[in-house]
Amino acid sequence: MPQNHELFSTLNQVKYLYLNQISEPRDNSVRIVVDEATDVPMNAGEKKSMVDLHPEIAKIARGARAIKSTNECRRFELLWDRYIAYLVTEEAAGSMGHYEDEISEGGLFSVFRKSHFLDHLSRDTGGHTKPILHFKITCLNHLIDVASYEPPEIRLLGNVSKDQRKQIKPN
Repeated sequence: MPQNHELFSTLNQVKYLYLNQISEPRDNSVRIVVDEATDVPMNAGEKKSMVDLHPEIAKIARGARAIKSTNECRRFELLWDRYIAYLVTEEAAGSMGHYEDEISEGGLFSVFRKSHFLDHLSRDTGGHTKPILHFKITCLNHLIDVASYEPPEIRLLGNVSKDQRKQIKPN
């Protein structure tokens, strides 16, 4: 489990996460920034856009809600000083790790004791000096798997400002 237990718990209490940014600040380190998102009533323009794209869903759109980051939503940073591997998967192609033989704890930010990702790494990498830890961040737009020897440092970066908000838009 990550060292900052309080922020680990806070991150796992959010309803939705949206990947905002992923970068390697220096060799073999990875920084992931995720924004909290929530469901809010859709405004008239959003509903009209959905109906224009798919007229047959006009009745459904009446009670539709949008998933957005609002001013009240928080932004989290996860920083691994060193990683072994990471994998970013487009959310529609991902399985979200629901396999009977995998063992994990957490919610949108899970820590795995047994997983297919760990199995893959044990087969395809070597020379490890410590047990490998597997972390999965389940976002609305991506699934991110990170393997490392140590948990990430988790920081709360504040709230998502209006000009930095992301939302899911209809295709």
